[in-house]
Amino acid sequence: MKGYHLSLYRHGRTRANDEGIYIGSTDYPLTDMGSAELSGKLDEYEYPRVQRVYSSPLCRCTETAEILFPEHEIYTIEELRELNFGLFEGKSAVELVGREDYRTWIKGGAPDVRPPEGESAEELCIRSYKAIGRILMDMMENDFSHCAVITHAGVISNLIACFGLPKIPAKDLHCEPGEGFEILLTAQMWQQAQAFEVLGMTPYSRG
Repeated sequence: MKGYHLSLYRHGRTRANDEGIYIGSTDYPLTDMGSAELSGKLDEYEYPRVQRVYSSPLCRCTETAEILFPEHEIYTIEELRELNFGLFEGKSAVELVGREDYRTWIKGGAPDVRPPEGESAEELCIRSYKAIGRILMDMMENDFSHCAVITHAGVISNLIACFGLPKIPAKDLHCEPGEGFEILLTAQMWQQAQAFEVLGMTPYSRG
């Protein structure tokens, strides 16, 4: 059974990351420092040779893809967008901590808890499942063996927590900008068990 490798990468830094505010649908670009940080990682790390690059449509992801994989056309996947934070969008934890609905949401636990007018982890899980299914089908149709995905921290942690083996809680899945996880899919495992294997962190240090 053929295996399909996907390297999942978090986008580079934006002004919202530096200010510590929640952004999901707001289309922030990379900062100059964020772009420079990613360029520096190309010297420090060995990024894989991939056959196609899939990305969230938000510009912080497409800009990251252009820096890390400049020789590739970018194929955007709508379902790779970040979580919709609803009324929490654009606000910091300091601003929100006095709200009971925020404290309930940040505590976690129930997968159907969502920010007001926002999206739950359960809904993000369903959306991420559709994204991986679309990508797997495209890889199979084009006989690709290794592709990259540029998306958001919340999407990566939710995706691996929902479908990855071994099982890892979302709160334990952290990656820096321009870094992430490598996973291995097979059509049989995905179709029968809705699961993939987590191989480890990516990229690899040149040292």
